[in-house]
Amino acid sequence: MVARIIDAGQQVLIAHGYEGASTNRIADAAGISPGSLYQYFPNKDAIVSAVIERYNEDVATQVLRHALANLTAPPEVGIPEAISVLLDALGEHPALLRAVLEQTPRLSTSNAVFAFEQQIGELARAALVMRRHLLPADLDFDAASWMLVRTVEHLTTRYVLDDPPITRERFLADITRLVLNFFQEPQAGEPRAERE
Repeated sequence: MVARIIDAGQQVLIAHGYEGASTNRIADAAGISPGSLYQYFPNKDAIVSAVIERYNEDVATQVLRHALANLTAPPEVGIPEAISVLLDALGEHPALLRAVLEQTPRLSTSNAVFAFEQQIGELARAALVMRRHLLPADLDFDAASWMLVRTVEHLTTRYVLDDPPITRERFLADITRLVLNFFQEPQAGEPRAERE
């Protein structure tokens, strides 16, 4: 029943937005009475929060599984594959993605988003550290991983939502080139990290 209500909440949130969503609409979409709905969720915000949490968990599961499996892959292989998985996960339900982005700040349900960003950030940092012998000696791994995660997250989200006149292949090639700059040999004159 809980999953049924969350499914209905997702449908209503996509169709009517947060303001147009109501417990009556959600109950109707779930095929139950409002009284039955209240046995499981105290209000609309609790349902919308559950929708957001489930969506974030689904995206995180897909991306993290792939990122962990390919942590040791060469960056030029692992990065575009990981971004492609993220694009697929975000692109499954663009309308839900838009609703989630609009409602997460309002409901303060960003804990799942924060946890996901932290996990991906740790993986990005690990990938950088594993290749430190190729990187500038003064590279701040924490700052670099933070920037990489937020850059990829923002650009992939905007690509899905804005649907710009850029092919997926072009987008993947360009964002990969952008990210790979962190993994490239330093230019002449730049300090290299000491090999251990």
